[in-house]
Amino acid sequence: MSSSIAAKLTLESRLRELELENQKLRAQLAAVKHYGPPGKDFSTSDSRDAVVTSKEDSGKVFPHRDPLQEPTLSLEEFKRYGRQMIVPSIGMPGQLRLKSSSVLIVGAGGLGCPAAAYIASAGIGALGICDGDIVEMSNLHRQIAHATERVGRGKVESMVEYLKGLNPNVKYVKHKHHLTPDTAASIFASYDLILDCTDHPSPRYLISDTCVLLSKPLISASALRTEGQLLVLNYPPGNGACYRCIWPKPPPPESVLSCGEGGIVGPVVGAMGVLMAVEALKIVTNPHETSSSAEIDSKKPTTPMLLYSAYSDPPFRTLKLRGKKRGCIACLAAGRIDYVTFCGVRKEDCVREDEKVDVGALKKVMEEGKEHCLIDVREKVEWEICRLGGINVPISQFLQDIPLVPTKSDTESSTNPPLWLPENPKTPIYIVCKQGNDSQVAVKRLKAYLASVRRRKTEEYENKNGGEPWEGGIWDVRGGLKEWRRLVDGSFPEY
Repeated sequence: MSSSIAAKLTLESRLRELELENQKLRAQLAAVKHYGPPGKDFSTSDSRDAVVTSKEDSGKVFPHRDPLQEPTLSLEEFKRYGRQMIVPSIGMPGQLRLKSSSVLIVGAGGLGCPAAAYIASAGIGALGICDGDIVEMSNLHRQIAHATERVGRGKVESMVEYLKGLNPNVKYVKHKHHLTPDTAASIFASYDLILDCTDHPSPRYLISDTCVLLSKPLISASALRTEGQLLVLNYPPGNGACYRCIWPKPPPPESVLSCGEGGIVGPVVGAMGVLMAVEALKIVTNPHETSSSAEIDSKKPTTPMLLYSAYSDPPFRTLKLRGKKRGCIACLAAGRIDYVTFCGVRKEDCVREDEKVDVGALKKVMEEGKEHCLIDVREKVEWEICRLGGINVPISQFLQDIPLVPTKSDTESSTNPPLWLPENPKTPIYIVCKQGNDSQVAVKRLKAYLASVRRRKTEEYENKNGGEPWEGGIWDVRGGLKEWRRLVDGSFPEY
């Protein structure tokens, strides 16, 4: 080994020793400032927390903090956070930044629960929770901050009760309502960092636009079934890409699945929530050194998106997405957009009332043994959980089997309509799903398809059958299996 390399290693080793010594001295200095010189009797010391205040859910998170007074740690906090304070990337300076910072979590569900737990446990100064939902039994397999005995209570109250058991030193701020364009800016203004733990495009655009407006960094994640993704947006504020920079237009409303419709594996959404907490600690303890606009433009930065797929090998990968987009509408109109209209909503009723039957009518048909065809359009995995009988044609397969616009070959092929339809056109068809949404789509598609096919085969068909494409009728079961359980059979499984 050359003498120059040896000298370099020696200097690097010495530098690490000095950095550790510096952190120890800072910790000792902070203790002296707060408690006085060594030898003081701490049994009579004032145990108040300078960061935590008793102010209610309004105004600034730290309304009584002296801007000239540096935050300090109690002896209990030294012991509580000691294991993370000895990590060089956090140390004493990072722990003090945590205590003097505030984070808002929007959404107290599968993402928000683990994110809040780890951020609170790490010693954040103030933690705001925003959600207007109540705890349901179906939440508990993945939303770990809630509990069986708190089913029916507000999610914010439930989560804060859980978090206080983890770390009572944090100031918890309750926002027990859903975020709206009228309230977003006033809520966000009090916080240093925002975490988007929602599950729909509409609030995601609102949250991102508000963060751009107020120059707040944003951590956004999502999860569905066995996959998840995570992004750090508007970071550094003013230079990082926002949600709208990457996705200028929202997805079609009918393509957006909730956890209740698509399903979710608890540890998958939990993993994404934990990763959000990691990113939050990185931002708070090691603030980004903001480059000048010229430097940002010359570097043409990208936005990394972390993807997680539980059943893939490897499960993690990173995509480089576009950076900040010039002329992004969020910079011009943030907070003044109708987000529901912009993102669209599902048309829950896409069939007429006279095309629906109540679950009681279906029950009567089944009990009397009348000829009928019951088609359940839930996915196979749901069909295997519970069913009323009939046949299973998953909505994904249904829409493939029933083209939106039949071609000439469809009208001429002997295999069309699909083989799962009854041979007798006088057989009533009842279509059911979990909640009565997909079944409406299926009824509308099937009626339009059969009408088009029959019309092509004979121009007289509509006159003969009063305009109905199927003599026996095609009916949507109003409210689906959820309504069946509520009104007909309380023992039917709910999932």
